[in-house]
Order: sequence, then structure tokens, then C-alpha cells
Amino acid sequence: MSNASSSESSARSRAEPDGGARKERDKDGAVAKSGKNAARLDLFKFVPFRLNRLSAEVSSALSAEYQARYGLDIPEWRVLATLGFRVEPCSAQYIAHCTRTHKSTISRAVTTLMKRQMIERVENAEDRREFRLRMTGKGKALYEELIPRLLRREQEILSCLSAQERKNLATLLGKIEASLDLVQTSAEADAKEAY
Repeated sequence: MSNASSSESSARSRAEPDGGARKERDKDGAVAKSGKNAARLDLFKFVPFRLNRLSAEVSSALSAEYQARYGLDIPEWRVLATLGFRVEPCSAQYIAHCTRTHKSTISRAVTTLMKRQMIERVENAEDRREFRLRMTGKGKALYEELIPRLLRREQEILSCLSAQERKNLATLLGKIEASLDLVQTSAEADAKEAY
């Protein structure tokens, strides 16, 4: 090594705490540094990304059950699913909040389901300016026919886990939900008007 390049290397070591050398990933493999580059995020180790990707894949797998056979898209199913667990009718805004779906998307789904006579609007006894939504007999029949198919599909998705692993997964998901102050039961959601 020449004196010039040796001097450059020595100066770089003094200027950069890591001496310009590539840093290895941390113990979880989530972050790497390279010279002057900022920290990099490994999405495949980043839990929010992993949860989001899993959610999208599971949602897509379940949608195959109701799209081909019943002609429902994902937002339409979300409307029916929310109305299905509720004891009382609810607003479209409630459905948008519960399902974390944009209100305009839910509004379009509600319009389509009303045209198909799957749901109907009813007056809110407490505020006559507001209408609430509930399933019609036709909507309930479709919902009840679909539920066993979705539960079977859920079992197929979870079949890679042992019974104990499924319990552990439910416990861990519950802990994360609790830490984010999310409602965890249908009864609580029904009472609180929120998920």
C-alpha cells in the first residue's frame, strides 16, 4: 500500500467511527450499515411489513371463497362480516372504522350490496337524520352459507402450525392488540362501537 493510500485510509478511519468498513447486520438481521450510508431496513425482518404482507395474502386467499361463488369483493365482504357479528344495525362509518377501510370504499360496497338486496338501511331511533345498516334475509342466508367455508379455509391456512403453536399465536396477537389498545372481542366491539 502506498503512503498516499495509507494516509487516506487512516484519515477515513478518524473521520468515520466505523472506519468506513461495512457493518454486519444486527442479531435480528434488521439493519445494516455500509460506509457513509444510513441504516437500511430489511423488510423481511421488519414485523409491521411481515404482518401487512401476511394480512394481504390471507385476505386474498379468503376472497377466493366469496368472489367466485358469491360475486363479492373484499370491501363488500367486510361490510357483511361486520354486520354479521353485530347485534344491532350500525353505520357505514362504523364499518369503515372497524375494518380500517376508507369510507368511500365502504360507501361503494354498501351501494352495491343494497342494489343486490343483501343489506338495507334503517332509521336510527336516536338520530332520525342518520341511517344504519343491517343485513336482509338474503344477506343473512349468504353470510351463513359462507361462514363454514371461511372457517375451513382458516384451518387450512393454520394447518402448518401445531395446536400449541396456534394457541401461542393467538396469545401473541392478543398481546400486540392489547398494547395498541385494540378491541379483542365481538361483544366489546358491539358495545363500544369500535374495533
